[in-house]
Amino acid sequence: MQRTRVGVIGCGNISAVYFRNCATFAHLEVVACADLIRARAEAAARQFQVPRVCAVEELMADPEIDVVLNLTVPRAHAEVDLAALAAGKHVYAEKPLAVAREDGSRILEMAASKGRRVGSAPDTFLGGAHQTCRKLVDDGAIGQPVAATAFMLGHGHESWHPDPEFYYAAGGGPLFDMGPYYLTALINLLGPVRRVTGSTRISFPERVITSAPKRGQRIKVEVPTHLAAVLDFANGAVATLVTSFDVWGAQVPHIEIYGSEGSLSVPDPNRFDGPVRLLRAGTAEWQEVPPTHGYNREYRGLGLADMAAAIVSGRPHRASGVLANHVLEIIHAVHTASAESRHVALTSTCPRPDPLPAGLREGTVDP
Repeated sequence: MQRTRVGVIGCGNISAVYFRNCATFAHLEVVACADLIRARAEAAARQFQVPRVCAVEELMADPEIDVVLNLTVPRAHAEVDLAALAAGKHVYAEKPLAVAREDGSRILEMAASKGRRVGSAPDTFLGGAHQTCRKLVDDGAIGQPVAATAFMLGHGHESWHPDPEFYYAAGGGPLFDMGPYYLTALINLLGPVRRVTGSTRISFPERVITSAPKRGQRIKVEVPTHLAAVLDFANGAVATLVTSFDVWGAQVPHIEIYGSEGSLSVPDPNRFDGPVRLLRAGTAEWQEVPPTHGYNREYRGLGLADMAAAIVSGRPHRASGVLANHVLEIIHAVHTASAESRHVALTSTCPRPDPLPAGLREGTVDP
């Protein structure tokens, strides 16, 4: 398979897993990295044997780089994506696609005008557990899906993250932070959403950082930290999604899909693996289903590898900008629905991404 040359922008917390996993794909070659803090890029280059450290502008201008991997903080995603596309690069970014709704549309419009690809995390839905769930749904194991529930409940990031402030500023909150994992997993199983309603609140207007190195500093909370949404899918299924940074503990499923012939328990969508359990109509016992697909470990970067292969062959890639833009609109629609006390009809849509073939070896994707 033709090799794709990747330049990484942003060498912070999440970058290490990308550097490690990109090295397992023979058709990916990370050739350069950049960060606003040059020492951080230099450290990453030493650790992961990246040939070159450069300024962001230099990386963008390099004709040898095919794809920019954008691992910056959320508020910079759109700016970096647009600059990469303007420079004639394909781009794959961490989630969310953008903070502002209009920026998501601008990214897709520029990509179309330049004839470039846009990809976006999360790619966890390509993991073995979630592809097993997809196969069960597609094979009719639970019949016609009629409803779903999804819960992401915790107490925020100030107890462990070294720089937690942005989780409570514009573009933060549990729905922007973790919602893309849950929404993408649901769309992979059920397809696109047609309308949304919801309620939101800020439960604690101020947070105190208890992690190093900013222990004791206070954060003013600017975004909702508890959000409850109802999602009407185009296929008729109705899902309840609750995301929260205001809960100390809970005993709820990550995701469950309820069908006319049974129920499916879906593991944590922030992971590639996890137990898949099925309850068939007329039975009382849940059965654990062995994985039908590979990639049953932490494999962030799989979506990038899939996009790189798809660019060469001309097929659609799975963790696409169109999918990420639909997720972005859903997130904004939940906030709007609460503020305006109404349902919000979505203007975007997306196809369900194609399932991965069974039997792929780790470090390979389909052509």
